[in-house]
This record gives sequence, structure tokens and C-alpha cells, in this order.
Amino acid sequence: MDRRDFIALQGAAAILSLLRPLAAAAQPSAMPVIGYLGAESPERFASRLASFRDGLATTGFAEGRNVTIEYRWAEGRNERLPALAAELAGLDVSVLAAPGSLASALAAKAATQTIPVVFETGVDPIVGGLVTNLRKPGGNITGVTSLNAAVGAKRLELLRELAPHAAAFALLVNPTNPKSAEASINDLQGAARTLGCDLKVFNASTEADFESVFAALDKMKTGGLVIANETFFANRSEQLAALAFRHRVPAVHQSREFVLAGGLLSYGGSVRQSHSQAGAYVGRILKGEKPGELPVVQVTTVELAVNAKTARTFGINVPLSLLGRADEVID
Repeated sequence: MDRRDFIALQGAAAILSLLRPLAAAAQPSAMPVIGYLGAESPERFASRLASFRDGLATTGFAEGRNVTIEYRWAEGRNERLPALAAELAGLDVSVLAAPGSLASALAAKAATQTIPVVFETGVDPIVGGLVTNLRKPGGNITGVTSLNAAVGAKRLELLRELAPHAAAFALLVNPTNPKSAEASINDLQGAARTLGCDLKVFNASTEADFESVFAALDKMKTGGLVIANETFFANRSEQLAALAFRHRVPAVHQSREFVLAGGLLSYGGSVRQSHSQAGAYVGRILKGEKPGELPVVQVTTVELAVNAKTARTFGINVPLSLLGRADEVID
């Protein structure tokens, strides 16, 4: 090799050494991964998942484009949640999202003390054991709460308006979500004492339990049934509405879908808003914000829906004062 070739080779090597860092910088970095812990199935969570993705999009993230989502679904079986949460934590995801139930939020919290966790629940996060301070949750967890559990007493009051002389009302809870069930029972027992009536508690943790509950209600004289705030019940609103209609049980549920399916009343917080906010919080954490510094968001929109046609079928006279407060009347 002559001197001219040697100098040219050295020059080429120098240029390559300069270009190598630029080429490395141009390579796309690995996409962040969200772990999504669903208490139900993707089919039952479809509308909630759509709202979650909408919220995520407000921060510039879109699944498959610049973020990946790893899903784990408990299929309505709360006992599966701890193992699924641990599995997601083992993947070292960037954020662990646990929207839709207190049971999934508690499982996510127990699975990791380092991965950021974003929950969405209708239960008071302090009472539920998720955080100790709503304004400054601290640690690795924050999230969103709606008024679904907080308005449990109001659901009983609505039934009382329709049956002012009833001696007793019923409450349906899921015993496999004990913290949520206990909160609902305590809340409504206090409301029942204030209203001067008794409260009879029924348990259901599988779809097969529903038939026996409504069969028992057939034999009892109650003013109506409050269906507790619970993901298992929320995602079976149509089935519960059909049973309530068939057995002529005046019932109130958290979801508008219950009323659209023939149930009498629904009263609850906006699931669309709460899941969208959870998605937005996940996006903000992906951008570098710390979960412990993000205050727990309280969604305050509450919607009342009445199925006037069902009321007529049951022979119930809905007061005009109640109809006037309704956001939606199905006739």
C-alpha cells in the first residue's frame, strides 16, 4: 500500500468514526411498555379500554405506534389478579395500569414498589388502602376515583323515593372483592338506618349466583335492590337487568347500560371520563412525571337514568321530581 492509499484509508476510517454516533442516535429507541391489568375480559372492557386509549392519545401516545401494551385479563375472577399483576411486574413494564376495580388496583400495588402504578376505581382510595393522601399520594402509585361507591347511599335513597313505605331493601355485593363489599355494606347500612328501613345483604361472585339471589328476592317483600359498585356487576349489566325485569325487582345499578337493557334506574359516575383520565396519567408518567407527585383525580360527573317503561310495567309511579332530575329517561 503506497502512502497516498494509506492516507485515504485513514480519512475514510475517521469519517466512519464520526458518522457512527450519528447513526446510533438516529436509531429509534425501544418503545415503552404499559402493563394493563384487566379484571374482566377484553370484550367486556371494550368501551373502557377505548376511553383509556383516548386518554393516552391526549399525551401523544398510540398503541403500536410509539407504545406497546401488554394485557392480562382475569376474566371476572378476582383470585387470579395477584398472579397476573406479578407476571406484568416481572416483565419490567414502564407503567402498570390497573383500571376498573379495587381488587386489580390492590393486586398491582402489592406486585411492585418500584414500577409506577395507575389505578381507576369507584371506591375511596384511602378507605380502600391504595393511598394515604389524595393530593400527594407519594411512592409509586396514583390514579383516578369516580363517585360510584360514594353515591351508594344515594342509590338507596332513589329506591326509597319509589317505595316510601317499604320496610326493607336489598343490597347485592361480591364477596371476592372484600374491601369493596365491606365499604358498600357499611355505607348502605348507615343510610338504611337514616331512612328508617332494614337492609338485607346478598352475595354473588359468579353468574350462577344471580338466579338464586333473584329467586330469594321473589319470596321477600323488599322495596328494591341496590347493586353495589363492582366491576363484576358493571360488566354484567344486561344479564342483571333481564333478571330484574323478569322477577319484577325494582333495581338500581351504576351503569346506564343497565337501564338501556330494561333495568329501572342507574346512578353513577362517568366511566368514560375516569378511564380516559387514567390513560392520560399513564401517558404523563411515560413522559417523565412521578406518580407520587400526581394527585389522585376525582371524577365528579354523576348521571341518573330512569326507564319509565319498566316503571309502568312494574306499576311504579315515578315522582315528577325524580324524573326532572334525570339526565336520561327511557320511554
